[in-house]
Amino acid sequence: MPGPVHLVDASLYVFRAWHSMPPDFTCRDGWPVNAVHGFTRFLLELLERQRPERIAVAFDESLDSNFRNELYPAYKANREPAPEELKRQFAHCQAVCRALGLTVLANPRYEADDLIGAALDQVRRAGCSGVIVSADKDLSQLLDGDDEQWDYARGDRWRADGVKARYGVHAHQVADFLGLTGDAIDNIPGVPGIGAKTAAVLLAHFGSLDALLERLREVPYLRLRGGAQHAARLQQHREIALLSRQLATIDRAAPLPGDFGEGERRSTDPAALEGLCEHLRFGPMSRRRMLAI
Repeated sequence: MPGPVHLVDASLYVFRAWHSMPPDFTCRDGWPVNAVHGFTRFLLELLERQRPERIAVAFDESLDSNFRNELYPAYKANREPAPEELKRQFAHCQAVCRALGLTVLANPRYEADDLIGAALDQVRRAGCSGVIVSADKDLSQLLDGDDEQWDYARGDRWRADGVKARYGVHAHQVADFLGLTGDAIDNIPGVPGIGAKTAAVLLAHFGSLDALLERLREVPYLRLRGGAQHAARLQQHREIALLSRQLATIDRAAPLPGDFGEGERRSTDPAALEGLCEHLRFGPMSRRRMLAI
């Protein structure tokens, strides 16, 4: 059997590099490229350690809106707009990936999570498993069988059977869980007054958000403090819970590039790499690593 397909949540690592790398890295045109340098270091280390034959790197093409904003305009509205200095660097990061022979997943209507979900479904149909390289808990809803999620920075790996120990619910319940609790990071509202512990207890008993909403009359009789109040909240905010789950659910029908296949890595493009190294002012060590990988 071929090895797993590595599916990288690029935006997470680009943002980390943007916040952690000094701003004095600039390209030939004088624009900041600190995020590109930091992301490329991460990517080269990953490639050198794993030597994956199949790998795809997913980006959030639109940093300001996607199809979820049509469902709920306030989705991620709590975040400051990405500055132009950062937006430009996402394009450079994609160019580095392509020059290294890596498949780039990006779409203006869908988020990186959706593209990873669609890619994972496609490689599963070919009998393969995936390694999701990201610390984002939302992506744990995709795990099944031999799939793994890898928090690269911390060195933590887990499969579907390890999700409950981390988040209190099973992998297939993650979207339902977020439908109840909401997600402050993405500005998903959830049900007021329903926290993580309460949501975990409810899903452990009912199995799913749909079953919970169908059997609300049972909630006051559970061994759960404030059961009657929780039942009333759920009744009042039923539609918000369902909308929140929809926002948190990864759309596995997101379109993939026609040549995605199973994420096979292509040959590097030495001329493109040389041009990028010159424009982005990579040092000689980084150039050697990129050309040798």
